[in-house]
Amino acid sequence: MKVVVVSAGLSVPSSTRLLADRLADTVCDELSDQGHKVDVDVIELRALSAAIANSLVTGFPAPQLATAIAAVTDADSLVAVTPVFSASYSGLFKSFFDLIDPDALTGKPVLIAATGGTPRHSLVLDHALRPLFAYLRAVVVPTGVYAASEDWGTGGSAHTEGLPARIQRAGREMASILVTRADGPLSEDDPASSRKQLSDLRFD
Repeated sequence: MKVVVVSAGLSVPSSTRLLADRLADTVCDELSDQGHKVDVDVIELRALSAAIANSLVTGFPAPQLATAIAAVTDADSLVAVTPVFSASYSGLFKSFFDLIDPDALTGKPVLIAATGGTPRHSLVLDHALRPLFAYLRAVVVPTGVYAASEDWGTGGSAHTEGLPARIQRAGREMASILVTRADGPLSEDDPASSRKQLSDLRFD
């Protein structure tokens, strides 16, 4: 199985990249425990920022960007992580996915995650990231992971899950979707199958 990680972190080191790596490691561990071999490819959008801007203007991706787009298109699943800017995903993150063919992510499992300086932006997962990938007809993993600065190194409380527990749950959900698909064709009752059938409909 091929898992592609898209990280839109801008700094080095980056908490966005750190969260992306922990999510990918969890997915890989869950899949390996069930006997599946996993290949992980990490795409750092920071290194592609100039190529993304040029491609938006010219319509032609540079070779390195074209390789990244092909990796996303060919992946079995995505882990997509962005920092929060102005209460939404970063412009770099959105610009990259604007370059992806709108049909390329149809039915593809996507684990969404975001980082920010304050927990007040945690709803970015549901008001920005989830609608973006729903529009692209991807299958968004139920648990999205948001990490504020204060979440790193904490274990949660009696009323909330800590960051490690959220990462573990999201990784487990992603692995479960991938294992189900690997073990056999989608049944007619599978929600992912229904989404695929709906995406194949044309209304023009």
